[in-house]
Amino acid sequence: MTLNDYRFHAVWSLPAAASRVFEALVDLTSWPLWWRDVRAVHRVDDDTAELVCRSTLPYALIFRLHRAVQDERSGRLRVDMTGDLEGHTEAVVTGTGVAHLVIDQQVVVTKPLLRAFAPVARPLLLANHALMMRRGQRGLRTYLN
Repeated sequence: MTLNDYRFHAVWSLPAAASRVFEALVDLTSWPLWWRDVRAVHRVDDDTAELVCRSTLPYALIFRLHRAVQDERSGRLRVDMTGDLEGHTEAVVTGTGVAHLVIDQQVVVTKPLLRAFAPVARPLLLANHALMMRRGQRGLRTYLN
């Protein structure tokens, strides 16, 4: 694993039916409504969208998400990522009454500026991601209510 490789794991508890959480996740165009760090979503085709994300640090990441798996029965969604981030994100939603969303991400940063500063930037990028995920969970919770 290099300084530009990242693995993230998050578990969100959301006061909503798992089916509602799953619907919100697969509707990428709604993400900017509840996740302030997702600045824009441009639909490319039925399975692909380009996202512009910017959190606390003064840089934007632009990447495409391509749906690899969407299985509502199992609550599983997996997207492959290309662009400033290469890799994948997998989300699994389970539960009744309170939904549990498990998010696993494995990415490599390809944005040249961030790669160049990896030895110094890595702790900042990790903190920035944690803030972004916290705001995403809070935003989704509000959106679902």
